[in-house]
Amino acid sequence: MRHGKEYLFVDGYNIINAWPELIDKASENIESARQTLLDILIEYKHYVDIHVIIVFDAYKVKGTSLKKEKVGGVEVIYTKENETADAYIEKVLNEIGRSKKVSVASSDGMLQQLIMSRGGLRISAREFYHIVNDTKADIRRKNQKIADNRLNYRTTLDSETIKKLNQFAINQQLEEN
Repeated sequence: MRHGKEYLFVDGYNIINAWPELIDKASENIESARQTLLDILIEYKHYVDIHVIIVFDAYKVKGTSLKKEKVGGVEVIYTKENETADAYIEKVLNEIGRSKKVSVASSDGMLQQLIMSRGGLRISAREFYHIVNDTKADIRRKNQKIADNRLNYRTTLDSETIKKLNQFAINQQLEEN
């Protein structure tokens, strides 16, 4: 785990079973719901620059062992047989909860109590839904502002200056290669 960075643990199935669009997806295809949540978290992670770890229960799946992978900068954990996401998160909180800033997104009541006792911050599934959607809105606003600024530059520069700037950029790329 990285030093000095904030950590966000996400109880994967708890969130899937709480967010309306993920509930609908999960009823049709759980893999699709997991992938949608992962896509959302990848975008969120890059915008807020925190270490995101999503944990999925595999405790009912016979013969499974702990599986870790990194997708788009997000750490994805599938617990081993007989281990819940709560138990995994609890174990990691015991290791880092008092020395690192750790938040956990879950509406599981027992897990929320445990989080606070281990020095972590709890975020309910509903709160996290609103946090993520507010972040998406911020991203859209900033992208729109960038797009608007690009248009403003094009309208304030004459075509000859734009042509020279484009040629300069091409020459810079050629020199770098």
